[in-house]
Amino acid sequence: MTTSLDQLKQTGTVVVSDSGDFETIDVYKPQDATTNPSLLLAAANKPQYAHLVDAALKHAKAKGGTLDQQANIAMDCLLVQFGKAILDIIPGRVSTEVDARLSFNKEETIAKARTLVALYESAGIKRDRVLIKIASTWEGIQAARELEQKHGIHCNLTLMFGFVQAVACAEAGVTLVSPFVGRILDWYKKHTGKDYSGDDDPGVQSVKKIFNYYKQHGYKTIVMGASFRNIGEIKALAGIDFLTISPALLEELRRSTDPVPKKLDAEKAAQADPIAKVSYLNNESAFRWDLLQDQMAFDKLHEGIKKFADDGDALKDVLRKKLLEA
Repeated sequence: MTTSLDQLKQTGTVVVSDSGDFETIDVYKPQDATTNPSLLLAAANKPQYAHLVDAALKHAKAKGGTLDQQANIAMDCLLVQFGKAILDIIPGRVSTEVDARLSFNKEETIAKARTLVALYESAGIKRDRVLIKIASTWEGIQAARELEQKHGIHCNLTLMFGFVQAVACAEAGVTLVSPFVGRILDWYKKHTGKDYSGDDDPGVQSVKKIFNYYKQHGYKTIVMGASFRNIGEIKALAGIDFLTISPALLEELRRSTDPVPKKLDAEKAAQADPIAKVSYLNNESAFRWDLLQDQMAFDKLHEGIKKFADDGDALKDVLRKKLLEA
């Protein structure tokens, strides 16, 4: 019988692996893959990836500088080493994340993105196979606009929890957005004490609204649901542009033959109940004020940035220690 994973792919949804552990990626035949500091921290501590860490350390040592400078160089190189290894497996694109500590600095985000793309290109990877992941802050969105328009660098705007962020990203013309389904669910469960499932899941509802809004107003930005807590959330979004899914949930879908009917459709979305057009173009104060009114989105955005920054710092500490030992 056809697996639930295959059925999901047949709805038109592009399946993306949410993992830094590229040894597991090939099992599920995803089109693309996404990584983040938390995933890479877990993967980098595994012995089978020691050769990638060693290559990054060697590159940093050759560049010279202070220990901190070498650790930063090694970090960038390691991100690209993992990305390159993933691209050897998948046919599509890999997302590589900018240091979360730069989430409120437009110029440094642009500089880091260009550094990462240059490293990919020096390794023989064309920039059209790379998405640079940037947090959906005002500064991150403006950095992505410039990267897309002036530098031909495609961006994945991550840590998206609110409609405000989605609107601004579409206006900026970014390639792809990653609204986080499961973390929205976590917030609502904590604050209401209720359980949610399927179409009633507030994370699912948030992503559906973004999808419908983009299709109704002709935005080309890809909507990629992310951060799932169960396969019920995934099934409720079958038919959406992209879904990035952890290996554990991909395996659950692969082992299941339960039906996965198409729930979202671009043509139907365009004809659904109209969602009034909103604009934050060149209006930073309105963006910040409206984001502040969405307590869930405001809380989860900043919590997510801190978690990614902490994991990035932990990974850098690992590299710093290894540089001292080398």
